Amino acid sequence: MRVQRLTRRADFERVRVQGQTHGTPLFVAIAARNQDNLARIGVSAGKRVGGAVQRNRAKRLLREGVRPLYPAIMPGWDILFVARSPILEVKSTQLSAVIEQALRKLGVLAVNAADGTECQDR
Repeated sequence: MRVQRLTRRADFERVRVQGQTHGTPLFVAIAARNQDNLARIGVSAGKRVGGAVQRNRAKRLLREGVRPLYPAIMPGWDILFVARSPILEVKSTQLSAVIEQALRKLGVLAVNAADGTECQDR
């Protein structure tokens, strides 16, 4: 959904400056609070990832990896994913697991994505 996406440059910059960061070999995840009552996701890939085709593929992989986890993300968070080049070598099932771990580390998951139960650490 378009409403669930970060699209404005100012929003990307705010998340980069104010957010807490968790890095993995595949991507960097940055989460910051927002004033809305919904979670928004932004995806970015720099030229280090590769040409336009590789960057667009990396962004698609990240969006698809987050899609099943979106209902488990607590409202009121903006989350930015910045792709790294090794993401192009990984399978989507492995990527989803890494994304879920990163979101847990950032503390933005309200429920367990696997079974829908409440997280114990919240």
